[in-house]
Amino acid sequence: MGLTLTWLSVIILIPLAALFLKTFELSLDQFWGILTSRRTLNALKISFGLSFAAACVNLVMGTVIVWALVRYRFPGRRLFDAIVDVPFALPTAVAGVALTQLFAQKGWLGAPLAELGIKVAFTPIGIFIAMIFIGIPFVVRTVQPVLIDLDPEIEEAAASLGANRWHTVFRVILPSLIPALLTGFALAFARAIGEYGSVIFIAGNLPNVSEIAPLLIVIRLSEFRYADATAIAVVMLVASFLIIFLINRLQRWAQARIPVH
Repeated sequence: MGLTLTWLSVIILIPLAALFLKTFELSLDQFWGILTSRRTLNALKISFGLSFAAACVNLVMGTVIVWALVRYRFPGRRLFDAIVDVPFALPTAVAGVALTQLFAQKGWLGAPLAELGIKVAFTPIGIFIAMIFIGIPFVVRTVQPVLIDLDPEIEEAAASLGANRWHTVFRVILPSLIPALLTGFALAFARAIGEYGSVIFIAGNLPNVSEIAPLLIVIRLSEFRYADATAIAVVMLVASFLIIFLINRLQRWAQARIPVH
């Protein structure tokens, strides 16, 4: 226990405490002024809003991908299963460059979208796509082992008792997956909030338009405004912690309500 707490303190708690202590260099009015400035509010709104939206998309599509990989046998299944891990292994800068080239106005996907009047690169839409790209493996790899361990005989029993396919999915399978789904959602959301490398290349980084909060922190550091940077970082840390804490509570509640088969 002592070794665990010491290691946890050195790696996590002490750096976080230093982050909070740095903000004490600011008065309450200065701290509030930084947070309520138009540029900061827009950066936080873009980061948290798009991260939440991307995590919701990953929650739905990740579940669909898991279902296909676990319950179906098709040519290339193992290849597609390996492709899911690409965002894990790919350097974020490489991912950002690849997505930018793909969705640029002359890119493979950007060109046909531009003809439809949809601009992706250097807009919030590009940020949204980058966050989906880096977050999808967290949902898939969190839910996949749970679905693998779910006994298909449970579905067969439900069907034998007269349940149709939709009832089986929503009343039998989904309740067992909810804790894993919430965990995957929380991981994808947290990853998207803190993502920097893959986002800045495709975002355009226009203040009040497509500037994310991590980039604003880096800008403030480059301007030697360390207290300003830590003030924004503290808000992101507290907000992220509260959201993840809430999701963890929901996860525990869902686990307690899972029926014993």
